[in-house]
Amino acid sequence: MILDIAIIVFLIGVAILLILLEIFLLPGITIAGIGGALFAIGGVIYAYTLGPTAGHITLFGSIMAFGIAFAWLLRSKSFSKVALKTDVDSTITSSRDLGIQVGDEGITLSRLAPIGKALIKDITVEAKSTGEFIDEDTPVVVIRVDGYNVLVITKEDTIHSPNK
Repeated sequence: MILDIAIIVFLIGVAILLILLEIFLLPGITIAGIGGALFAIGGVIYAYTLGPTAGHITLFGSIMAFGIAFAWLLRSKSFSKVALKTDVDSTITSSRDLGIQVGDEGITLSRLAPIGKALIKDITVEAKSTGEFIDEDTPVVVIRVDGYNVLVITKEDTIHSPNK
């Protein structure tokens, strides 16, 4: 009988440890979570083979032990060493705030396929073509500024355009 109790306590203890490991340290569903569930199920089933009273005591006792361990880990400072505590207080500056306007000229720093980097007014911005690919080191002209994106066409296209 003492050996049966030791087996049940071992199975439930390992189950609680693995499940808490899964919740607090391991992302996603891993072998620890699956193993914890299997150990818990095995411990409760083994207890029920000894009798319904032993099974009920094991089931409710293991739920209580898990709840207490979970609450203790949440309140303890043991995870403060691995927790991310950095606050991000930076902001993204809009292309309009940088002074980029329609008609400004620049050069592509990377291939726009259709989005890439361009240097306009000595400022590196995220530029977007009107659909066609634009190779790097190609002169471009700003045709629209949308918040953080700058819509550009090649300078050659503005020369050949019937509007100009």
